[in-house]
Amino acid sequence: MKDLAPEIYRQRLLIEAKYDCEVDKQKILDYFNGIAKELDTKIYGEPTVHSTDGTGKYINQGYDAFAPLIDSGISVYIWTNAKFLSVLIYTCKKFEPKKALVFTKKFFNIKEIETIEF
Repeated sequence: MKDLAPEIYRQRLLIEAKYDCEVDKQKILDYFNGIAKELDTKIYGEPTVHSTDGTGKYINQGYDAFAPLIDSGISVYIWTNAKFLSVLIYTCKKFEPKKALVFTKKFFNIKEIETIEF
């Protein structure tokens, strides 16, 4: 992929995983606060958490969430019935991916995980 803005630093980490814990809106908000602290960045606005609330397909029930960071943002997608999550950390500030992975694994009691940096 051609870098269309080489003057802008960008680091992205996609985490997809099977987890073993209960997830609700408060759990996601706690994750945002914890991961922001772990990566030494700051949330500058209210995180948004949406729930499907029983609409749509059974397998797709869960949450879509976003936390705006001073340095970009974090998106979290949760499939509660499948116990599957997808997290995208997108920053304009260098961060240590291993810290994000260790924190996320512990926080969600991850059983199986795949990641990619880009």
